[in-house]
Amino acid sequence: MTKKRPSKSEAFASEDDARDWIIRMERAAAQGVDPNTATMRLADYGTTNMTFALRGLEAKTTDPYLAGWRKRVVPTLGHLPVNMITNGAVDRAVHAWIADECSRSTVKNSIAVLVRVMEQALRDGIIDRNPARVTGWQQEYKRAEDELDDPRSLALPDWISLTTLADALVARSSGEYRGWGDVVLFAACTAARIGEVSGCRVGDIDTSSWTWTVRRQTTPSPGGLVDKGTKGKRARTVPLIEDIRELVRRRIALADNDPDGRLFKGPRGGRITTAVLRDATVWDEVVAKLGYDHLRRHDLRHTGLTWMADAGVPVHHLRKIAGHGSLSTTQRYLHPDRQSVTNAGELLTRHLRSPRHNQLRAVY
Repeated sequence: MTKKRPSKSEAFASEDDARDWIIRMERAAAQGVDPNTATMRLADYGTTNMTFALRGLEAKTTDPYLAGWRKRVVPTLGHLPVNMITNGAVDRAVHAWIADECSRSTVKNSIAVLVRVMEQALRDGIIDRNPARVTGWQQEYKRAEDELDDPRSLALPDWISLTTLADALVARSSGEYRGWGDVVLFAACTAARIGEVSGCRVGDIDTSSWTWTVRRQTTPSPGGLVDKGTKGKRARTVPLIEDIRELVRRRIALADNDPDGRLFKGPRGGRITTAVLRDATVWDEVVAKLGYDHLRRHDLRHTGLTWMADAGVPVHHLRKIAGHGSLSTTQRYLHPDRQSVTNAGELLTRHLRSPRHNQLRAVY
C-alpha cells in the first residue's frame, strides 16, 4: 500500500552469526514482532513499553521504580539491544550500583523495574528468557558492606606487591601493553577510581607542584562511554608521589604534551574502564596466581588510601584526597591502634564535660 519495502540490516563478523540473526528476525516476524522492535535498545524499548511493564502497580511503587530506571538502569544498560542483555551484564550492573553505595532498597527497585521491562520483552517474543532475574545479589551486598566496614583488609600489603601485580598483568595481556601496568600503579598511588584515571587529561597534571586535579571520570551511558563529573560532583587535588613521576612524564610524552590528550589509553587508543582492564589483562587469573583472590580493580583505591593513612596523612587531608562526603568513611582507613587512641581522647573529653566532674572542680 505504501509502495515502500522497509528493510532492516546488521553487520556480523561471521556467516553463522548472520544466519542466527536472520533466524531470530524471522521468528520475531512470525510472532508479529516488528524487526525494528526486535532489535531496539533497552532504553528505547522501556520508554515505549513502560506503561505495559508497570501495569497493576500502585503510584507509590511506580515512582521509585521509574527513578531506578532513569538513574541506574538506563545509564548502565540502556545502550544495549534488548536481545543482547545477558545475566552477566545484569550481574555487573547490580555490582556497580552496590559499589556506588546505593541503598539496598534502591538496588531492589532498580532490579525490579528491569525485571518487569524484560518480562514485557519476553511476552513480546523478543527474548526467550528473562536475564534480569538474578539471584545472590544480597550476598554481594553483604560483601560490599563488609568492604565499607573494613576497607583496609582489601589493600595490597606493600610497594613490591603492587609492582609485582602490575608486571604480571602486563605480561598476561595481549602484546604485553605497558599501559595496563601504568594504570594500576597510578590508580594505587593516587587512591583514584579507574574511571577517574581514564578521565585524566594531560592538562589536569601540574608537574611543577606534582599534583593532579581530578575533574572527571569515564562511565557507561546510553550512547556508550562518556566523561562526566567526579562521583562527589566537585574537583579535588591529589599528590603525585616521586615513585610515579617518571611514569607520568612518559605518559605525557606519549600524548604529545596535548593538554586535552588522555594520560591513559588502551593499546588502540580507546578509553579504559574497570571491565576493559579486567578483560585485557585476564585480571581474575593473575590475581589468583599471586594469592590475591579477593582483589578487584577498586581495591587499588583502598590500597592507596590505606597506605596514606599509615604514612600519617591527617584524616581531614585524607578525606579531601579521597573525595569522601563523610569523615566517618575516611576514618575506616585509619589503623585500629590509631583509632583506639582517638576513641580514648573522645572518652576523656566526655568525662571532663560530665556534670559530676564539674561539680567536683567547683568544690575544689
